[in-house]
Amino acid sequence: MTDRFLTHLPVGGPAVPFEGGIPGWDTFPFDGDLRVKSLDPPVLPEPPRNGEAGPDGCFICEDGLRRAVWADEHWMLRHSGGPTAVPVVVLLCPIGHYDLGDLPAERAAEIGPMLQRVERAVMSVGGIGRVHASKIGDGARHLHLWFMGRPAGLTQLRGSCLPLWDDVLPKQDEAQWRAVLSEVAAALAKDGGTAY
Repeated sequence: MTDRFLTHLPVGGPAVPFEGGIPGWDTFPFDGDLRVKSLDPPVLPEPPRNGEAGPDGCFICEDGLRRAVWADEHWMLRHSGGPTAVPVVVLLCPIGHYDLGDLPAERAAEIGPMLQRVERAVMSVGGIGRVHASKIGDGARHLHLWFMGRPAGLTQLRGSCLPLWDDVLPKQDEAQWRAVLSEVAAALAKDGGTAY
């Protein structure tokens, strides 16, 4: 069945960049000649993601509150593990071991309000132009929604290249990073839960 999605792709050979694609955007963080990697053949079945077998072996479940910025009885906001280049990078996860497709209806109904709460908390630290939110899920089965606060005024960092910019720009010092996370946690805790 997947063959119909592959026939137009140069699997096994050099890829030619799509004219007008991301490398031509003014928000793309790289300059100069780039070479697109050859596209590897599909790997089916796909290798299991972290936590595919359940909470045992799931790094989010095993971490518990170790990386928690804020938590309540159902949700946890985690940091990404260390200082970031952009002001805020946090992940919203259910406390229970669920992916989006099997999230209980009660938790699923809370996603919209939680998205709003986290965005408001990130914006409350000041100096944030926009909050980017995304769900990817290829690395882990445990649902984790990413939030990235883009610095105000740095319009070159707008859009889907923000994670690339965060990877290549210098990281903020740890004291500032922790202080900003504390501000986010305090803002969330005003409406319930515990700041860590």
